[in-house]
Amino acid sequence: MGEQRAQGPRTTWADQVSEERRRLLAEVGDDLWGIELLRFAIQQAVAELAGLGGMAHLGSPGHGGGLRLVVTSGLPPVFTHAWERVDGNDALAPARAFRDAAFVRVSMAHAVPQQGAATPGTRFWPAGAVMTAVPLLGPGGPIGALSIVTASSYEPSPGQRAFLDTLGRWAGERLSKVSAPPPGCGLAGGQSRSTGSHLSQNLETVGTWDWDIRTGDVIWNDAMLALFRIEPGTFDGRIETWTALVHPDDLPWVLADIDEAIRAGRMHSTEYRVCRMDGTPAWVRARGQLLVDENGDPARMVGTLWDITKTHDDLEAVAGQPAGHTERAAVERSSRIKQLTRALAEAVTVRDVVDASAEHILPAFGAAGLLVTFLEGDHLRPVGFTGYSEEFVERVSRIPAGGGLPIAQTLRERTPMFINSVEEYIERYPTTADLPAAGGKKAWAFLPLVASGRPVGSCVVSFAEPRQFTGEERNLLLTLSGLVAQAMERARLYDREHTRAQELQRGLLPRGLPDLPAVTAAARYLPAGKDMEVGGDWYDIIPLSADRVALVIGDVMGHGVAEAATMARLRTAVHTLADLELPPDELLSHLNDLVSDLGDDFYATCLYLVYDATTRSCVVTRAGHPPPAVVHPDGTVHFPDADPNPPLGAATPPFDTVRIELPEGSLLVLYTDGLVESSALDVDQGIADLAKALGDAVPGIPPGAPCPHQDGDAPAPHCARCLESLCDGLTATLLPGRQGTADDDAALLVVRTHALPSDDMATWPLPEHPKAAGQAREHVRAQLRAWHLDDLSMTTELLASELVGNVVRHAKGPIHLRLLRTDVLTCEVSDGSLTTPRIRRAAETDEGGRGLQLVAAISHRWGTRYTESGKCIWTEQPLHPSPDGS
Repeated sequence: MGEQRAQGPRTTWADQVSEERRRLLAEVGDDLWGIELLRFAIQQAVAELAGLGGMAHLGSPGHGGGLRLVVTSGLPPVFTHAWERVDGNDALAPARAFRDAAFVRVSMAHAVPQQGAATPGTRFWPAGAVMTAVPLLGPGGPIGALSIVTASSYEPSPGQRAFLDTLGRWAGERLSKVSAPPPGCGLAGGQSRSTGSHLSQNLETVGTWDWDIRTGDVIWNDAMLALFRIEPGTFDGRIETWTALVHPDDLPWVLADIDEAIRAGRMHSTEYRVCRMDGTPAWVRARGQLLVDENGDPARMVGTLWDITKTHDDLEAVAGQPAGHTERAAVERSSRIKQLTRALAEAVTVRDVVDASAEHILPAFGAAGLLVTFLEGDHLRPVGFTGYSEEFVERVSRIPAGGGLPIAQTLRERTPMFINSVEEYIERYPTTADLPAAGGKKAWAFLPLVASGRPVGSCVVSFAEPRQFTGEERNLLLTLSGLVAQAMERARLYDREHTRAQELQRGLLPRGLPDLPAVTAAARYLPAGKDMEVGGDWYDIIPLSADRVALVIGDVMGHGVAEAATMARLRTAVHTLADLELPPDELLSHLNDLVSDLGDDFYATCLYLVYDATTRSCVVTRAGHPPPAVVHPDGTVHFPDADPNPPLGAATPPFDTVRIELPEGSLLVLYTDGLVESSALDVDQGIADLAKALGDAVPGIPPGAPCPHQDGDAPAPHCARCLESLCDGLTATLLPGRQGTADDDAALLVVRTHALPSDDMATWPLPEHPKAAGQAREHVRAQLRAWHLDDLSMTTELLASELVGNVVRHAKGPIHLRLLRTDVLTCEVSDGSLTTPRIRRAAETDEGGRGLQLVAAISHRWGTRYTESGKCIWTEQPLHPSPDGS
């Protein structure tokens, strides 16, 4: 009972809506015809069934009596491409409706043309999607079919079925009525304009044709080829090529007239517009005589065709219109709409959609302004505009949606609105009567942007002068708004995901490069430019003890969120292993184990480099990664000679290492393969291009020269802005115009190295004797006095004494003490033992075990690293107060 009560009101409401739509059909004037007539019929049918979109097919004369797709609305091209030709004997919904002249419903699981069965479009539809089709009925029978795709499998109500039947007859009768368009469209009416017109005919372009109806083959004479501007020998002799040259607005009724002539056995005679191969428009008159075979069935049609453009120009001249203006404007508008459709299909972002709309819609209608907005809360948010000032758009955006704005009303009611003059605007919207003068426009088309049944925004097409919108213009603008809405919704989704992807990538990469005494650095991450722009490339600069720096760059194979997550795991692992002060080859061995544990499908390349400012040397280890570029101060470029180890996940340790000595002010350039390799560029050539780009750029900032970005005489090697400019120059030189760049990320890390001055280092050997602690305190006291760091003397003496005492008691020599002065004071004690000191909890009765606790308490940082001869225990104390005052 409850279910029946729930369904009853729904059916009654649907039938009431259907009745209102039938009344609407009676009000449609004669200015709606051809393509716009069919598009209007589709829109009404889709709205009636709350569908996803629709198609209109017309009977294709000859060779099987199949159907040809002439117009679609709301459906993606990847789907409709498979429906361009439908066999008249097929079981598909349009074919059955056309063949049986009956209402048809078919599940989308079975509604796929044979030639499109494997197309991606068949996967777009939800379970239960249905295609409904009704015939387009003319006086002599079906001339085509109207099809609607719905996401719901619910049966239409009786009122909805009755409306669709009425709609099919209404559209079919209107198409069948015309051998020419209705008055006012510039086409000769009916048969009244014969070849015997008192206006002169240009008969020099008369052609003859012979069409085999069964096979679709056409034979043309030379005059036909000349008329259509087709080069001899290039015409394929197919009827489809001929009909493709017919103006899109005229094609529906031209096909209907041919079909009716074949069915009725009468003469085919009509005038229509064509778009010739060179893009110029023309009027033609076609006359054809039907020939039948021995059984009386239609077999061929032969006839003549000639150019009557001059006749129409003369008629328009008599009427006081510019010769050929109507035809040329119509053809130009049709061309621009095709370009708009193509541009919207290629548009990715909301900005792309707005730019495409402005570029193609405004010239097509002679408009002066475009404004696209989204409704957010109580206000409209402009997302793109042209022809308006920023001050005007900002003012409109501050007005509440309910504050008398027609653009907001259009969005709420989902109904287009056309205002022809300023006076009409003021009369209808007196509360915002000052806006026309502020915006500088005098006529407006306010269009709702509705996608998938949901309003997404509003669009305003405005004009500099008052304008009377014709029925064709209204229908065309409304149709274009549907295209823009679909593109806008897709672009909004992309922008949303793109923003999330950028936030994710920013969170995974370093937020900023550290400011370190040993290096000055700049970096770039260049996303692949497709999908969500998230990839597996990363870079890092990790400060180590004793003024050493680890430089890391890597690339997880692949592109996407999974690769970005793997990159984040590897970057975290590198930080953890670097904090343990592991040598580069040992660090990559651990990293290789981590990648191997991820599975057989995970691989990554990595380059790990440790630079020591005290010795001006660096140790490089790489796993499947391109070599770093080393640029000496004189501009020479070198690449370390070493074969790369296999990528992480495929390598077998140990990893080979290379040690490089660097002059003061050298450049280290680390990069991923996206910078030097593409589908059209070999990696060796890419590295050669990088070397040349570096050689050309680096002499521009020689060491010791004053930097143009800093005041005074600060040398260029210490200027980060110089390196930022170098990064921009390298990416601009290496990336533009390269095929395949959009398929791979690219990361670039440019580092200028600085040596630690000898005045900031002090080293002493110590004896393996208890008196070594006292000597260490004396060395520390004297050196800190020379460095004017007496306030750190007591703490540093205590640290050095504890560290040396531990070595004398628990390790072995030789013992060395070293002090380093940079932005921190580093105190190091090295020995020949490989034992690692650890802090332990000492009991109250223990005599020892508290030394490292004291070291950790009074130093800012401390740690242990292994050396070639043993180990080194180090401590750090800041030379300047930290921001928090500690």
